[in-house]
Amino acid sequence: MKRGRWWMAVPPALFIGWFFLYPVGELLRLSLTQPWSGRLPGGVILFTLGQALASTVLTLLVALPLTAVLSNFDFPGRSAVRAVVTVPFVMPTMVVAAAFLSLGLPASIWTILLAHAFYNLAVVVRTVGTTWSRLDRLPYDSARVLGAGRFTAFRSITLPMLKPSLLAAAAIVFLFSFTSFGVVLVLGGLKYRTIEVEIYRLAVTFLDLPAAGALAIAQLLGVGLVMAVYARAQRGAPTQLVPEMSRLRRPGRRTGLVWAVVGVTLALEVTPLVALVRRSFQGNGAGWRFLAEAGTTAVTPAQAITNSLRFASITVVTALLLGGLAAWVIAGSGRRWSRYLDLTLMLPLGTSAVTVGLGFLVALDRPVDLRTSWLIVPIAHSLIAIPFVVRVTVPALRSIRAELMEAAAVLGASPRRAWRVVELPLVARSLAVGGGFAAAVSLGEFGASTFIARPATMTIPTLLFRLLGRPGSASYSGAMAMAVILMVVTAAVMLLADRGRVGEMGAF
Repeated sequence: MKRGRWWMAVPPALFIGWFFLYPVGELLRLSLTQPWSGRLPGGVILFTLGQALASTVLTLLVALPLTAVLSNFDFPGRSAVRAVVTVPFVMPTMVVAAAFLSLGLPASIWTILLAHAFYNLAVVVRTVGTTWSRLDRLPYDSARVLGAGRFTAFRSITLPMLKPSLLAAAAIVFLFSFTSFGVVLVLGGLKYRTIEVEIYRLAVTFLDLPAAGALAIAQLLGVGLVMAVYARAQRGAPTQLVPEMSRLRRPGRRTGLVWAVVGVTLALEVTPLVALVRRSFQGNGAGWRFLAEAGTTAVTPAQAITNSLRFASITVVTALLLGGLAAWVIAGSGRRWSRYLDLTLMLPLGTSAVTVGLGFLVALDRPVDLRTSWLIVPIAHSLIAIPFVVRVTVPALRSIRAELMEAAAVLGASPRRAWRVVELPLVARSLAVGGGFAAAVSLGEFGASTFIARPATMTIPTLLFRLLGRPGSASYSGAMAMAVILMVVTAAVMLLADRGRVGEMGAF
């Protein structure tokens, strides 16, 4: 590590220790030392595993044809298609749930699976497509010249090189489906209970915190296994890649097939969002009129929007400050403990937000009781947002040539001035991207906020859930309008972040 920068590791280490490691440790202690009702719900665990596996298979089946098209063919609008299919992934889960409700589909396992496929399609397109579009065509073309059919050449040449990316994408989709909360809670209710929903039911309905804590720890172990599979798959990724444009070809005789695949996939991705907007304006705009009425809920829609924007602002500042400090430490040091810091900061990203929220309720009553403070909401959001800032900023810092800093020192610049004049401007755009992702995470966060938000500090997603649970068509229409507001605000934030992007972000 560069001299004088060791102190940068202290604030992020204290933050992750107090607000993540300590609450998770308290959950473990509670589940081991306090009596709780009965056994772990085997049926819920099996259903969670089954729906996650089915969601993964369905997502791969839907996404791979489009991934093949985008990875092999150059056609007008190709970049726009990639951008459109990425939009659902950055949408908050409550927007996705509301969009599928607006389609009028019944509460069923199939609705849940379709919503998961809709949400996770971009994971496959980005993860597998990034590798597939940069594979050298020469081995495949050579096999074809030697007489191999297209399927044989693909199975023997291309598929083995894609296997690590396919496993990585499958692991991520499984993880997101395994820890799905908002989608399952809204589209399945208590009839289709996953581990996330069962934790919520045990903690909120039955106040059985030890049982909820035991289930959260069991889930955390499962998440750890999935993350291990992902890490192993990443190590096997091919390193001999070529520029993307050197692989792409014109569709030629396959033009009809290419546009058929693109058209069907875009229809599947766009239809729920269009239906959501249309549903919000039905009844002569009854949903929007409902939102304009003050006092319809414990917190008005305007207050919920204000809360979300305020928490998002605090989250951005916190994530940029702590994530930026951690990134400078991780990028500037090859020591083992800095790698441990990197791994520890990533843990909240792979941990259920419900587990984080439950841990806050169990543990954060000492040394200062934060459970009744509004600050607990942006703290939870920051835990999930910091990894995005780190992942964006570290590659940018590592790309800075050492000669630039040495030249600044030779010209008389102090370390602080060299950091301000040389390093900071070079990573400013990456920090802006990280801040955009942090804002989007905060705006859409639902799992932890369900546990820790109070009536006066409700956010857009938590108010949306409350409106969906109230009787009457006016509340339902108001929920659809709230979902549209959340969708537009999130899309605007991500658009601003995308304008400052300097490369593909490895958020997946």
